[in-house]
Amino acid sequence: MKPETSNNICNETVFDTVFKSNSKTVFNFIYYKFGNEEKAHDAVQEAFVKLWENCSKVSPDKAKSFLYTVANNLYLNVIKAEKVRLKYADKSLKSTNETPEFIMEENEFKVKLEKALNDLPDIQRTTFLLNRIDGKKYAEIAEMEGVSIKAIEKRIHLALKSLREKIDGI
Repeated sequence: MKPETSNNICNETVFDTVFKSNSKTVFNFIYYKFGNEEKAHDAVQEAFVKLWENCSKVSPDKAKSFLYTVANNLYLNVIKAEKVRLKYADKSLKSTNETPEFIMEENEFKVKLEKALNDLPDIQRTTFLLNRIDGKKYAEIAEMEGVSIKAIEKRIHLALKSLREKIDGI
């Protein structure tokens, strides 16, 4: 192996390392934006294909940023259609042993929560979900989004404020 290719994305070992260290977080980042697991998997796969196609142009230290940018651009290309699809998605009930009252209250809360989350601006929703669901630290989210930690703190604050106003008990 030539020294100049050992630290190059075109090197399969380097690409494999980049994939293993970034695929899950890129997936979660896009999943929280899309709200659809299949679409998120497709976006991540396409982002890594684009990285491979551009392997000679992207250095390993820029690969993570490249992946987030490509995946985010894919998200932006379909967001309007996805919002409509999510809004009218079939939310069929599953059978359960819970009381009808409990099911009704649970469904009402889920609807309130989903509406409150969907009403958040995209950047607040994504930041909030990355932090609260995925457990990402503010610094990690700031790096993913390409903004300061202070911007992430502000987004979380505004998201929590909005959610508290819209949902009693959070």
